[in-house]
Amino acid sequence: MSDEIHRTIDAVWRIESARLIAGLARIVRDVGIAEELAQDALVAALEQWPEGGVPDNPGAWLMATAKHRALDRLRREKMLDRKHEELGRELAAREERNVPDLDAALDDDIGDDLLRLVFTCCHPVLSPEARVALTLRLLGGLTTDEIARAFLVPEPTIAQRIVRAKKTLAEKRVPIEVPRGPELADRLSSVLEVIYLVFNEGYSATAGDDWMRPALCEDALRLGRILAGLAPREPEVHGLVALMEIQASRTRARTAPDGAPVLLLAQDRARWDRVLIARGLAALARAAELGGAHGSYALQAAIAACHARALAAAETDWAAIAALYGELARLRPSPVVELNRAVAVAMAFGPAAGLVLVDALAGEPSLARYHLLPAVRADFLFKLGRTGEARADFERAASLTRNARERDLLIARAAACDTGAAP
Repeated sequence: MSDEIHRTIDAVWRIESARLIAGLARIVRDVGIAEELAQDALVAALEQWPEGGVPDNPGAWLMATAKHRALDRLRREKMLDRKHEELGRELAAREERNVPDLDAALDDDIGDDLLRLVFTCCHPVLSPEARVALTLRLLGGLTTDEIARAFLVPEPTIAQRIVRAKKTLAEKRVPIEVPRGPELADRLSSVLEVIYLVFNEGYSATAGDDWMRPALCEDALRLGRILAGLAPREPEVHGLVALMEIQASRTRARTAPDGAPVLLLAQDRARWDRVLIARGLAALARAAELGGAHGSYALQAAIAACHARALAAAETDWAAIAALYGELARLRPSPVVELNRAVAVAMAFGPAAGLVLVDALAGEPSLARYHLLPAVRADFLFKLGRTGEARADFERAASLTRNARERDLLIARAAACDTGAAP
């Protein structure tokens, strides 16, 4: 197989896998089987596309292939459940008429397979950790290694959570649906966490050749907007939507024409999407109206809003951002939040002040292989004129990241330490 075809298939899978699994889960009523069928379709693509070429609509090809296999499975296993039998007959009838989309026959008033999948994976029969890991796997198409790095936990731990979660959902016969009433509220916090993590993976990809995975951001933002419609009086829903709208506004400015990362302070703010910023600020105001201005997502949205309101990097109110991070750290203590606060403190009060906070995190076990810890420390050291130490930390950060674009950036910053030029 040519490298180009392989890269194409990988890209298509990254984009289409979540929709594929979500649609199949509604047909077979089992997320584990749905993932297997999706993987079977991927194998078929790996076998057929190198010779026959990539289809004009690769996502539709994968779905059609997986649905054929779903039909075969339904027929072969002769499921006794009446609804499965009805679904099998409907699927067969539509296949005979060459109608590839079964959604109309299966729709309810929500009409969104991905949203159903998220709520199913966030069912209370699963632990909170399992809910997030499973949804990132099925919705985000992330590998267990990528999820483990996002959680800062060992890969085998994540693998076990995912296997057990799928088994539990099957054993408990959890329906593929969006809940109503009190059950919706009970499951909302874990759903918000999942959407938040999926957006973050799209905004700064853990691994791979791309700095961003915009399709993940778009899916997360769309799901957030749907949730805001489902739970219009939940302030944290609006807080999360506000955060994602404002962060997504920077997408066009975050990469150079060659795909290289452009860091926040170097971005052309004229390229920021003012429509998305306006939407985000409106959602943030709505969260405040509902009494949620000091919720976790609303606080992060308020930090993003400080950047969005500054038409130039020099106009950023870093003292306000540092204070917001301090409030967020009190509400939800986290080493990562403390690291972000250190950056804001350094920008507001100087790199020496930031370095004190970063060095206090040096012994934090969960950050032992977190590449941004040495990257941030290196930046502070460079600004303090300690270029030799800065180079070593930039090199360590480069060795820890799994993202190729980020690695190149960190290597370049390490090299710049030799010349004294701003990295």
